[in-house]
Amino acid sequence: MKHLLTLFVLVSQIVFSQDVPNSTNPLQRTPESFFKELGQQYGYQFFYLSDWLQNIEVDEEVEGATISEILNRALSETTLNYYILEKEKKVFLLQNGVIYDELPSTFFGVSDSLPSNQSTITQEYIPPPSFYEEPSIQQSGRLPLVRVGKSDENNLKPYYQLSGRVINSKTGETIPDLAIRVKGLSRLTVTDEQGNYQIELPAGYNVLTTSAMGIRDTEREVVMYNDGTLNLNLEEDLQQLDEVVVEADALKNVEETVAGNEEIVSEEAKNIPLVLGERNILEIAKALPGISSAGEGAAGLNVRGGKTDQNLILLDDAVIYNPTHFFGIFQALNPFTTEKVNIYKGAPPVEFGGRLSSVLDIETKKGNTEKIQGEGSIGPVTANLALEIPLKKEVSSLVIGGRGAYADWILQALDEESLKDSEASFFDGILKYDHKISDNQSVQATAYYSKDRFSITSDSLYNYSNRLASVGWSHQLGEKTTGALSVANSDYRFGIDYNGEGNEDFELDYAINETELRYKLRNRMNEQHTLDYGLSAKYYSVNPGSKKPKNGNSNVVLTEIDDEQAVEGALFIGDDFKLSDKLTLSVGARYAFYAALGKSTQYTYQQGAPRNQTTVQDTLQYGSMESIKTYGGPEGRISARYLFTPDFSVKASVNNAYQFVHTLSNNTTVSPIDTWKLSDLNIRPQKGYQAALGFYKNFSDNMFEFSLEGYYKLMDDVLDFKTGANLLLNENVETEVLQGDGKAYGVEFMMKKNRGHLNGWLSYTYSRSFYRFNGDFPEETINEGEFFPSNFDKPHDISLIANYRLTKRFSFSMNFAYQTGRPITYPVGTFRFNNADYVVFSDRNKYRIPDYYRLDLGVNIEGNHKKNKLAHSFITIQVYNVLGRNNPYSVFFVTEDGEVKALQSSIFGMPIPSITYNFKF
Repeated sequence: MKHLLTLFVLVSQIVFSQDVPNSTNPLQRTPESFFKELGQQYGYQFFYLSDWLQNIEVDEEVEGATISEILNRALSETTLNYYILEKEKKVFLLQNGVIYDELPSTFFGVSDSLPSNQSTITQEYIPPPSFYEEPSIQQSGRLPLVRVGKSDENNLKPYYQLSGRVINSKTGETIPDLAIRVKGLSRLTVTDEQGNYQIELPAGYNVLTTSAMGIRDTEREVVMYNDGTLNLNLEEDLQQLDEVVVEADALKNVEETVAGNEEIVSEEAKNIPLVLGERNILEIAKALPGISSAGEGAAGLNVRGGKTDQNLILLDDAVIYNPTHFFGIFQALNPFTTEKVNIYKGAPPVEFGGRLSSVLDIETKKGNTEKIQGEGSIGPVTANLALEIPLKKEVSSLVIGGRGAYADWILQALDEESLKDSEASFFDGILKYDHKISDNQSVQATAYYSKDRFSITSDSLYNYSNRLASVGWSHQLGEKTTGALSVANSDYRFGIDYNGEGNEDFELDYAINETELRYKLRNRMNEQHTLDYGLSAKYYSVNPGSKKPKNGNSNVVLTEIDDEQAVEGALFIGDDFKLSDKLTLSVGARYAFYAALGKSTQYTYQQGAPRNQTTVQDTLQYGSMESIKTYGGPEGRISARYLFTPDFSVKASVNNAYQFVHTLSNNTTVSPIDTWKLSDLNIRPQKGYQAALGFYKNFSDNMFEFSLEGYYKLMDDVLDFKTGANLLLNENVETEVLQGDGKAYGVEFMMKKNRGHLNGWLSYTYSRSFYRFNGDFPEETINEGEFFPSNFDKPHDISLIANYRLTKRFSFSMNFAYQTGRPITYPVGTFRFNNADYVVFSDRNKYRIPDYYRLDLGVNIEGNHKKNKLAHSFITIQVYNVLGRNNPYSVFFVTEDGEVKALQSSIFGMPIPSITYNFKF
């Protein structure tokens, strides 16, 4: 009677099999035929649902085997179990689950046979599928019930691992940063960049909810019988809303373990007013706490008191050495093909290395695999167009972007005779290919090129270019392990074409090229541990420059500096460790290795004497690929996060890093003719150490984000240069280089409003940055060996960005910036010696130029939102520097009539209006 009650519900849904003739030959037929013949031979009746037997292959011998042995082999690779009633000679096939015909020994408590610390496993009641009425997805977002795993009565656990990949059902692309929660429980996971996830679920019945920007929220009922895989295909959310509420990442700033991370989505930049109406992610980055630059129009970023060469800037895994056009006024990144940029100011992911201050990881969009899309703009000085082209539906796509400048007309229109023959132009282009090989692997390839040409004087034409290419292969090695292989090549070069008087015409060039191979594996071991590990290898080739006569009449002597070569590598491993729902750790270790290689000429210098050309002791010759000098050491990264409440956390981090490449520049700001120098026998790598502590809090249902973070940084062997140093085409450049130490500290505050008619953020940074060069000799000492402010030390930095949407078609935007004036060295007196006048200067960077502030305003006018229009458009009207503030870019000194006078130069000393037409189809 007990057996009949146990099986009553199941039998009511089962199809009874028919008898067939007896057979003793190998059973090689359909599953239904197999069970019918097996039942006839052994005298058993089989009960099952025909749908359960789909995609099952059976090929079993029956000679000399019991029915249980045959069924164990036949069902081993399926989710089916079985139950045998011996007296009745009946076999019931079971989907996923098992049937118990007696109570377990632990039913009334802990068994004497179990260890005292082992908990009793309780089985949760799971209703059969017929008890569910599946609502329509369009109405409720609930997807059909799914059963995961196969019960094993010898391996019962209270929790099981569920993993898988999330796919956009329309485009076939993976969905990163999608939040997966367990309804009714405080369990959460977020998909990685390949759309993979892993979460630990209680045995039995669960309801999963998913949410992400642009993806329809869903619920899915999942019954966990064992560890298993569930891939999700989700639909896009195309509903037009009055305001966009992004809940998937609403708590990301609080929940993620590593502090000091920022993310800028390119689409967010379209309403922020900037110079000449150009979208510029790098300019927006300067409005974030802890990030600044030396001045208006200055290329390069200073992150937490670091120099501009201490930032690793990646475009689809390839290094881009100069991501700006026209001295930093425009970015060299196409805003329509750029998806987002992740900025790591603290401890970066363990796979990144080689820079002390930050990583800017720029990601290009994936193309639409369903239909052609495009976006473009026409502005006062540039035009831009980007296309997304599907090559094979749901499989492959191409993204093409191109942008060009036509600024010459502005220079020619200026009432300045010396600029009549000037020119300034640039262009950049990008191509990205995405191909989905299968659900478990995909490839991506990116090619990029940019070029600038400018001539502000009549005798010199400057040019510089970036070229890069990368190929990536993402693949899944198992339920828990994914891999990412990337190969990238980057090339940066500049040149000067000089047409001077007196047969002094020449051509000068410089180039740096690097190739990197990186392989990273991620193993989601369980809900507590996610392991990242891998290796990277990089090869550098540098042409320090050559100066060649331009023609046969030139008096210029050919000058060439020997090429430089080096290899850099790293082994890395990291563990994201969840100690509890409140406390998480991210622990990583790298071992960085570097070797300078020949062919090269290196010099040694006399001990106890200043390093200059007169103290050269020996000249060493190294053959091709011969090791000159090796450097390296361990790098550690530790971050921790503790949740006081679901929307309030504290984070702390400590990390160190090595940097083996340096820029050579004696300019205050980045210049296109700055050169990169590899560490060698005489120039040591830079080293950095940073500690940070921060508090993060969200308010009003995540409408407001608040953060307060402090940091302290130490740096060793940073580079500076002697006064009047000759850095270009100098084969003894180490005699012009000084290496010292630095320190930086600061506090960063940010308040952000995420949604509503008025949104934006306010950031304030108090920071200090100091360097010290205390050599053994006066010519190798700066400021008498005491710390002095760096060229980019700006204690106070305030940024306010606000957008107000008046209606669906009209919005207003504002950008305000204030910064303390940067340091400068002033002449403080003169003296006369041997009938010559000399100037006495103050201590290094003792004074400051006037403070900087600027207000920009913009109006955005969108076209109507009719669905079937050929293209949607909007017009942006902006005024840069509304107040007409004549912010000094630099201060320089001239002597007139025996008197030293200070003069200042400005980049934009008046309001700059612009109007830009944007369209999308």
